[in-house]
Amino acid sequence: MNLYEEHAKVFKAFCDEKRLRILKLLRNGEQCACVLLEQLDLGQSGLSYHMKILVESGIVESRQEGKWTHYKISERGSAYAGALLKELTTPNIMTAESKCCDQ
Repeated sequence: MNLYEEHAKVFKAFCDEKRLRILKLLRNGEQCACVLLEQLDLGQSGLSYHMKILVESGIVESRQEGKWTHYKISERGSAYAGALLKELTTPNIMTAESKCCDQ
């Protein structure tokens, strides 16, 4: 997988309103999937789909306890996502000058 595909996984995690709601719930600490199911208008398969994307992005971590999975925001993944956004949106002053074809 190339670097851009890895970056796209991070941003894909943020581009769905249900995943944003999940992240908001996880801001309060680790949550069991059963609690997330109660709080969201999702079935088990829908929650699994969204959690797979969040976990693959690295922003959320999971652990198994019995038949339930518990989720929490990853400090490392969160820091990486923030740094990536900053890196991609900060102009590089060394190359920021426009190179117009008329010059």
